[in-house]
Amino acid sequence: MKNYAVYQVDSFTKELFKGNPAGVVPNADGLDEAGMQQIARELNNSETAFLLAPDGPDCDGVIRYFTPRTEVPICGHATIAAMYVKALEAGLDAAVYRMRTGAGVLPFEIVRNGNDYRVIMTQGRIELESPLQGELRERVRDGLGLCEADLDERCPIQIASTGHSKVMIGIKRLAKLHRLNPRMSELAELSPVIGCNGYFVFTLDSDSPEVLTHGRMFAPAIGIAEDPVTGNAHGPLGAYLVHHGLVKATGDEFCFRGMQGEAMGRPGVIEVRVRLAGNRPVQVRIVGEAVIAFQTTIRL
Repeated sequence: MKNYAVYQVDSFTKELFKGNPAGVVPNADGLDEAGMQQIARELNNSETAFLLAPDGPDCDGVIRYFTPRTEVPICGHATIAAMYVKALEAGLDAAVYRMRTGAGVLPFEIVRNGNDYRVIMTQGRIELESPLQGELRERVRDGLGLCEADLDERCPIQIASTGHSKVMIGIKRLAKLHRLNPRMSELAELSPVIGCNGYFVFTLDSDSPEVLTHGRMFAPAIGIAEDPVTGNAHGPLGAYLVHHGLVKATGDEFCFRGMQGEAMGRPGVIEVRVRLAGNRPVQVRIVGEAVIAFQTTIRL
């Protein structure tokens, strides 16, 4: 039997009960896969992160991520939460940790602000698949309860990834985004057909000069009806916006802020940094804050 610390952390916010909640088990060595899955199911967050000791000389540790239903390769808000807990527990100064994830070994930077922290997450390789066409495009649109007139014609419906893929769906109006009522069973049935579980609907119709995009993310095939604030949607979104020339991106980096979670009463903001080479996106980082909601112990 061993005591395992368990944290509930709200990411991409400094307000309790806002942003995206994640479970974190910072001392997960000794847990097998079944035990991790049971804890994730018990906490019932969209993802729970488990920190383990390094498994080789090329990393400083390992993070595994579980939804209530299955393991996933990587998760943005759970990474922010996990590294935030790691920093608080150890009272860390500024540091960069190379952590092994399902998307490879990635550098996660801890930035100290007085007695608090921000986390900068470098995401995985940028991948943009060919836009969905014909019947598949129509099934995505219909499953989300959209009509053709709702879609932003500048934005192809396209799977994008920086480690954990999402379908990008751009629409014209913020008001429509707030009213979305997807057909979850249809989206879940479509996911194995297109090879992608997450549907990220976004708009450039922002009501704030501080925020470029607003979005909502649905992933019913892996047990997430709607995710409040999704780091692994905003990273690919940044690459997608630059790739399609939807933003004025010059110099070495394009930065913006995206908001999500308003429709769920859990708003949060993600800062996205896209590194450019020849006006092309070559790397994505996201920046987030966090706050601990509670801490407990499980004995297994």
